[in-house]
Amino acid sequence: MKIGILTGGGDCPGLNAVIRGVVKTAIQQYKMDVVGIIDGYYGLVNNKVMKLTLEDVSGIMPRGGTILGTTNICNPFNYFAVVNGKKVYSDVSDKVIENIKKNDIDVMIAIGGDGTLAIAHNFFKKGVPVVGIPKTIDNDLFSTDVTFGFDTAILTATEAIDKIHTTAESHHRAMIIEVMGRNAGWIALHSGIAGGAHIILIPEIPFDYDAVIKKIYERKENGKHFSIIVIAEGAKPTGGDVVVKKIVEDGTEPRRLGGIGNKVGDEIERMTGIETRVTTLGHIQRGGSPSPFDRILATRFGAEAVALIAKKEFGKMVSLRTPEIVSIPLEEAIGKQRLVPLDSGYIKAARLIGISFGDK
Repeated sequence: MKIGILTGGGDCPGLNAVIRGVVKTAIQQYKMDVVGIIDGYYGLVNNKVMKLTLEDVSGIMPRGGTILGTTNICNPFNYFAVVNGKKVYSDVSDKVIENIKKNDIDVMIAIGGDGTLAIAHNFFKKGVPVVGIPKTIDNDLFSTDVTFGFDTAILTATEAIDKIHTTAESHHRAMIIEVMGRNAGWIALHSGIAGGAHIILIPEIPFDYDAVIKKIYERKENGKHFSIIVIAEGAKPTGGDVVVKKIVEDGTEPRRLGGIGNKVGDEIERMTGIETRVTTLGHIQRGGSPSPFDRILATRFGAEAVALIAKKEFGKMVSLRTPEIVSIPLEEAIGKQRLVPLDSGYIKAARLIGISFGDK
């Protein structure tokens, strides 16, 4: 049996650990062959395939990114191209299936977030044997306790908050750190608590500017002349909307969020006169060597995906149900976001120690 493996969507710490887990398990335990698809679904459309051996994955576990490359602007069922100067969208999924057959690939492993896995599910419905592996730093995928890449992202964000903490205290400033997460506040919530933030603004709890200012003034009255504010990129004020940085028409996620940190910073300065600085962490949250937790989880996901293939259990996604790795149908895993519940123990603990969510 020959496995084809691809990484789709945004890059993420731990992707190489998954690839390594798949290749080592497939070759050593089941005598299967493995080929890598270059640049996600784009590689399937354009027949960009490379053989993966044990030597190819030796030493790649600590490396960030993905040795296969990735893209988040290629959907074979709605493929974008420019023809005679005009944007054209077409369904090239049959061409993908032809390329899969040309390369004698028996089953595909798709590693990615909701968009990548939804495409994989569509191919499964067209008869392609598929197994999915969940991946996102945002931790917003339904039906898994956690995704690899998230732990590394919050570690990166927490380290940044620690460094900003000292300069904020020295200069008596309000310091804002904008983190990723799209419509979910997991990165902001976890890194904010770990980094000692005083205010955390997340998409699940619309905030009020007066409540944010109230918290800053409360700290000043208690002799604390600086404030650390962690903001998720998808946070929004009550009655308002998210800040959209850019629209990418051919992307799997057309709205690129970003800029809420600067908007909140401007309002704080206008309303208080307190010098406010904004740091947007951006893609450094996606980069770097994966944490031990992410390396282990990614390895477990990769190994279990191959075990599913050996049992011919296709159309499924591996999932963490702590402490076990289980499998669920792909159709149950896609189309629903895992947001921070308002009764989350993390939110309760944060409130108990005095962190404001800008709603009171």
